[in-house]
Amino acid sequence: MISKVALRVFHSLLLLLGVSVFAFALLSFAPGNFFDELKMNPQISPETVASLKVQYGLDQPLPVRYVRWAASVAHGEFGYSMSYRRPVASLLWWRARNTLLLATLAMLLAWTIALCWGVLQALHRGGWIDHSSRALTAVLLAMPELLIGLLLLLLAVRTGWFPTGGMTSINPMNTGFSTKLWDITIHLFLPVVALALGAIPVLVRHVRSAMIAVLESPFIEAARGHGIPRWRLIWRHALPAASNSLISLLGFSIGALGSLSLLTEIVLSWPGLGPLVLEGVLARDIHVVMATVMLSSLFLLVGNLFADLLLYWADPRIRAVGP
Repeated sequence: MISKVALRVFHSLLLLLGVSVFAFALLSFAPGNFFDELKMNPQISPETVASLKVQYGLDQPLPVRYVRWAASVAHGEFGYSMSYRRPVASLLWWRARNTLLLATLAMLLAWTIALCWGVLQALHRGGWIDHSSRALTAVLLAMPELLIGLLLLLLAVRTGWFPTGGMTSINPMNTGFSTKLWDITIHLFLPVVALALGAIPVLVRHVRSAMIAVLESPFIEAARGHGIPRWRLIWRHALPAASNSLISLLGFSIGALGSLSLLTEIVLSWPGLGPLVLEGVLARDIHVVMATVMLSSLFLLVGNLFADLLLYWADPRIRAVGP
C-alpha cells in the first residue's frame, strides 16, 4: 500500500512539473508584459523600462526564467510579484486558505443535498418526483456559474439580507466569538450557495444512476425478500454498494470546486484566489498567475489521491488485490 501511494505521489509530482512548464511557456508567449503600460507613460524613458526588465530578469531566455522561478518555488517564494513588489507567497497563503474554506463548505453542502436528492429520485424512478427533479437539475445544469453568482448578488442587493462581498464586516463589532462566527457565516452564505448550486446537478445525476443500478441488482431483491426495512436497505446496503463510483466522483469534485470557486469569488467579491488571479492577469503579473494555476492543479491532484485512498479503505475487493 505504501509503495503504491509513493508511486502515485511521484506521478503527481511529474504531472505538476509538466503543468508548470506548459503554463509558464504559455504565459510567457502571450502578447504583452508588465512593462507595456510603462512604455505608454511619457515621463518614463525607454532606458528606465529596459533597466527594469534587466532587474526582473525579463531579458533572459525562457529556460533561464523558468529555472529561476522553479528555484523560488523551492525556497517557498513562488516568484516575485512585480505589481505588489513582494514575493508571491506573502499574497498567496491567506487567500488560498479562504478559497479552501469556501470550496470545502460548498462541497459538503453539495454532496449532502445530492445524496438525499439522488436517492429520492432513484426510489421514485419514473414518477412525478423523478420527472420534476430531472427538469430542475436540467435548468440548474444549463445555468452558468456566472449567472448563478449574479442572481445571488442581485438578491443580496435588493433584499439587504446578505453582504455583497468580503469575509467580514468593514467595522466588525468588538464582541465575542459567536458574533464573529455569525459574521463570517453570513459572508460565506452566498458564495457557498453559488458554488453548491453549480455542482449539485451533476452530482444528483450520478447518485441517481448509481442507486438505480444497485436497486435493480439481485442482492437487493434478496434483501427485500428477507423483510429488511426499506430505509435500512437503502442506507445500510444499497448506498455503500453504490459508493465506488461516487467516491471516484468525490475526488474530481474536490478539485473542480477549487477551480470553479475562482469565478464565484470574483463575482461575489470573496477574498480568495479568484480576485488575485484576475488582478495578475490584468497586470500581466506572470508569477501571480503561475502560483494560482499550480495551486488549482494541486487541489485536483490531492482530491483524486484522497478519493483513491478512501476507495481503498471502503472496498475490500481492492485491498484483496495483491501488489
